[in-house]
Amino acid sequence: MSQTEVVNVFYEGQVLWSQIDSNQHMRHSAYADFAAQARLIMLESVGLKLATLYDFKIGPVLFREELIYLREIGMNEHIRITCELTKSRPDGSRWSIRHELYRSDGVKAAIITADGSWIDTAKRKLAILPQELSQLFMKAPRSSDYVEEQSSK
Repeated sequence: MSQTEVVNVFYEGQVLWSQIDSNQHMRHSAYADFAAQARLIMLESVGLKLATLYDFKIGPVLFREELIYLREIGMNEHIRITCELTKSRPDGSRWSIRHELYRSDGVKAAIITADGSWIDTAKRKLAILPQELSQLFMKAPRSSDYVEEQSSK
């Protein structure tokens, strides 16, 4: 895949020495760190700023994170990360986001899927986004296989 074919890129950067493991490739936890950064940039790109979430005492929380490693990523490699919403309730209260990590040669190196929700950071309980924030969240890029789930009441 050429660099021009990759869409919804929310993070680009270089793999640092501190992100390399003893096998001389990117350590497993660095994949999750990069995905989290891309996810936060994606939220900000639709207007859901972290400062706004903090004002509402709400933050994203993960229930599950799955990493599928496809190719090695080495030190000093430049990577790009895409993010797309693959599943969500209509109000954005539960969601799944797929991240794809690409090396600078265009090769897809990993797929990370994160399932999450929102937490009231004061009450330490799950929360639903206020309507104005939910509308922003639902503007996130959607995958071609996006599924809208029904809310369980």
